[in-house]
Amino acid sequence: MASMASLFTPSPPFTPRRRRLVRATPPQRPTPLRRSRASCALIEPDGGRLVDLVVPEPLRDAKRREAASTGARVRLSRIDVEWVHVLSEGWASPLSGFMRETEFLQTLHFNSLRAADGSVVNMSVPIVLAIDDSQRRAIGESDKVVLVGADDKPVAILSNIEIYKHNKEERIARTWGTTAPGLPYVEQTIAKAGNWLIGGDLEVIEPIKYNDGLDQYRLSPTQLREEFTRRNADAVFAFQLRNPVHNGHALLMTDTRRRLLEMGYKNPILLLHPLGGYTKADDVPLSWRMKQHEKVLEDGVLNPETTVVAIFPSPMHYAGPTEVQWHAKARINAGANFYIVGRDPAGMSHPVEKRDLYDADHGKKVLSMAPGLEKLNILPFKVAAYDKTQMKMAFFDPSRPQDFLFISGTKMRTLAKNRENPPDGFMCPGGWKVLIDYYDSLVPSEKDKLRETVPA
Repeated sequence: MASMASLFTPSPPFTPRRRRLVRATPPQRPTPLRRSRASCALIEPDGGRLVDLVVPEPLRDAKRREAASTGARVRLSRIDVEWVHVLSEGWASPLSGFMRETEFLQTLHFNSLRAADGSVVNMSVPIVLAIDDSQRRAIGESDKVVLVGADDKPVAILSNIEIYKHNKEERIARTWGTTAPGLPYVEQTIAKAGNWLIGGDLEVIEPIKYNDGLDQYRLSPTQLREEFTRRNADAVFAFQLRNPVHNGHALLMTDTRRRLLEMGYKNPILLLHPLGGYTKADDVPLSWRMKQHEKVLEDGVLNPETTVVAIFPSPMHYAGPTEVQWHAKARINAGANFYIVGRDPAGMSHPVEKRDLYDADHGKKVLSMAPGLEKLNILPFKVAAYDKTQMKMAFFDPSRPQDFLFISGTKMRTLAKNRENPPDGFMCPGGWKVLIDYYDSLVPSEKDKLRETVPA
């Protein structure tokens, strides 16, 4: 397997060209967009091909024997395993393993990687593996290590390794734009991590499975591309979320499909792609979100014939405009040529001050300029709210603001926790019942703090 050092070379800061956003307001007449490909020829993945780091089945026994004979070992946290999953399936293509220092620095400083041929791919979030001093000493002069799970079973082999300093403060400051205490991902994975990072070429012994009843939804980029081709999609538009789907979300997705049809596409397919890795304590757990999404399809809020529901395995950083680039880039590798972005994507409240951590409009603005995302069409959507005159979710009309009710995620969770119903038309009844059932399943003390974060 090629060394990462041979794939990427250091580069000067990249100055992106501003590109056009696809506006949320439909044009007076269909506007032809630059299409990546039609039908069975989906948008090309970053680097020209999808990386597949899973060892072929006939070679797995030999790879297990190699792992057994390799002395140096690093135990993976749950979040580390999620990153192994992401890398193994090619979501981060063309990365072939955990970042070495060259890739780490380019990611922190340029939000991109420059290949040896001069081409640029977006990469805004470091995908790294931390080790401590004792692990570094144990590795010694070895050129490879075995990565093991919580049960000490080998998960992968990391070869041609490079160990370099883990400057936590710089990583945090450049990824989140602040070093304020209380950032969920930082507290879970970085603050307690070792002072060294280890990069190298990754070979994953077998596909990552969680055995939680949801593995059938964890479609790899290759599987998603096969599904889009089977459905004869000539456009794929991706919508990421980490919350239950309400009718405002559904309005945005169905309106996007309508607009794409007006633009001349014949069969645009929606990728409804909930984030399935680590999330913070007050987010609804993945298993309950997936039950809720199933009800949304069963109740006909979204059309199953034009919707693919799958789980995106990445952990969540809550790093706003920096992280949303990663979310968009990964969907390119899954075959999406349109990405829906809304208010404050990947954002959160400031952990110390009473305000949002990021400007609500910066996410979509950054996506319009981000290096390496030029081939992706960005779809910023209009604000949806509950229209009291029509008793349904609708696009906000600033000429009559008194007719609209904004129901935040916090308000939605509070209503469900208290077994109160939202206004008719806010969410399909089956989906709302799932949300109430989730909060009913918690013991009283858990209802107060919603739920514990999954240990890292």
